[in-house]
Amino acid sequence: MALFAKTQKNTEQVEDKKVVASVVKGKVRGPIDIAAVLLRPRVTEKASFKAESGVYTFEVTQDATKRRISLAIQSLYKVTPVKINTVKIPKKKKFSRGKWGMRGGGKKAYIYLKKGDTIELV
Repeated sequence: MALFAKTQKNTEQVEDKKVVASVVKGKVRGPIDIAAVLLRPRVTEKASFKAESGVYTFEVTQDATKRRISLAIQSLYKVTPVKINTVKIPKKKKFSRGKWGMRGGGKKAYIYLKKGDTIELV
């Protein structure tokens, strides 16, 4: 029983690479769906140039970590990333039709693959 145990980090996994529950400092967090970490591939001119050299760009959720992104890439595309860089995209103020509003914001991940590995982005 780990009710009064010291801080403990543990992650339970199922065979299909989906994390069921994450235990951090004795608190159990809810189920995590690894496939929901990746929102969509980022299709831009810069991203397409980088894809030729084995670097793919994806939009990810705000709370995505490099470990979760790596598990998602492995389970969805069956390739192992060599390196992952994450970048926060800042929100921007925009004035339109007499009102100020917010636009954009989010997080993107650059996934570096080994030479010869590819991801089909349709």
